[in-house]
Formats: sequence, C-alpha cells, structure tokens
Amino acid sequence: MTHYTPTAKLFPFIKAYRIIESQEELVNRVLPNTSLALAFRFGGQISYINNTGKTNLPVATFSGLRKTVRLISYEAKTSALIVLFKETGATAFLKHPLQELFEESVSLDHFFPQSEISIMEERLAEATNNPTRIALVEEYLCSKLTFNKPDKLVQDAITKIYSNKGIIRMGDLANELYISLDAFEKRFRKTTGATPKQFSHIVKMNSIIRQKTPASFLDMAFENGYFDQAHFNKDFKLFTGQTPTDFFKSDLHW
Repeated sequence: MTHYTPTAKLFPFIKAYRIIESQEELVNRVLPNTSLALAFRFGGQISYINNTGKTNLPVATFSGLRKTVRLISYEAKTSALIVLFKETGATAFLKHPLQELFEESVSLDHFFPQSEISIMEERLAEATNNPTRIALVEEYLCSKLTFNKPDKLVQDAITKIYSNKGIIRMGDLANELYISLDAFEKRFRKTTGATPKQFSHIVKMNSIIRQKTPASFLDMAFENGYFDQAHFNKDFKLFTGQTPTDFFKSDLHW
C-alpha cells in the first residue's frame, strides 16, 4: 500500500490518496474512521465479506462513515486507488445528503454520469504508473469541485471532539459553540455524514485502539468513559470485529 499527498488545490478537502495492489488474494480488516472514501478499482475485483458471503463492489465506489468493522476481500492481481477525504471535504464535491450514506457503500454513478466513470475506468486501466493515475483522479475531482466554503462551526466542533478524544457530551459541545443542539446536529450531519455522537464514538474508539496493550482492560474501559467492562467489550467488538484481547495481539487491520 502506497500513500500520496494531494496537490495544493485539493489539499483543503483531501487527506491522502492510497494505492492498494494485491498480487495474491487478500482479506483485510478495515476499521471505521472519520474519512469518507472514494475508491476507483483499475484491476481485479474487490468484495465485502458479510454473514451471507461476498458482495462484489462496483468499479467506482463511494463509502460513508461507519461504526462497525468491514472485511474486504481483494482477488489476486487487484489494484485500487482510494481517495480519503478530510472530515468536511466531501461536501465540496457532492450535493447528496451525506448522512444518508452512513454505513453504506454505493456506486459513484449515484452522483455522477456513468459515461464519465466508464471513461475514468478505461484511463486508469491504461495508465502505466501510479503517479499518472493520481493525476487522472485529481483532474476528475477538480472538475467536480464546487468550492463550498467549509463550515467553520463544524470544523471547530471536530477540533474539540479530537482534543477530548471523543469523550464529550453533545449538549456541552453545542453550548460551547453557542448553538442549539438540534441545529448543531443538523449542520454536523450534513457536513460530515454522521451525527456528532456517531463521529465522537469513532474518534473515541480509534483513540483507544492506538493505545498500547493495557495492564487491565477494565481500567481502559473506565478511562474512556465506560461504566462497566461488558459495555466496553461490546462496543470494541462491533468496532474491530475482535475482543480487546485478540485485537491487541494482532496488527492485521488498516
């Protein structure tokens, strides 16, 4: 997996580009994060693994935020370019209500003409190197950029959520921003694709999993706002697909 930095024009909206190339069949555990993502597949096949089997993904897929882990299967000789948006960045390209995409992955032709996507598919497949593919995707994204002015209130809220590692009451956060809770939640959902509570949960869980293996998982639960071990274990397994003990023994996730 290789990471690339966006050019100056798209840097305010995009965190990074990620190229995934799998020569052999691969199943990867993808944990929830705060970036909406756009994936262009230019070789092979990518599928979600669920309780009923595999669901093949389209060539170009847009994924909303999630609260649960995903298992993604890459067939042998599969290649994909993934665009990771900044928390408020996707609204600069999409007019669709982002909150409707929570826990969903949909084909890009829900938003843009299929004819454009087919051309992108062909150009990406014909490109001979990854920098060229990045340039093609950037050219396409620039053509869709509407230059929406970022919502400063939502950006301030996100900064406060991160500074508190996701452990913050939504009423207190709205009060700090001098806005009613209802109005705050509507603006936040529209801009990030998740409610403030959902977003904070993702931030909190990611903060937890970045910690070293603790001497006591009960202490970890208490330190992160949980009142009992059972609730912590349930949330942790939904988020990672593993118990805390199993998770901290393995690094097989992105």
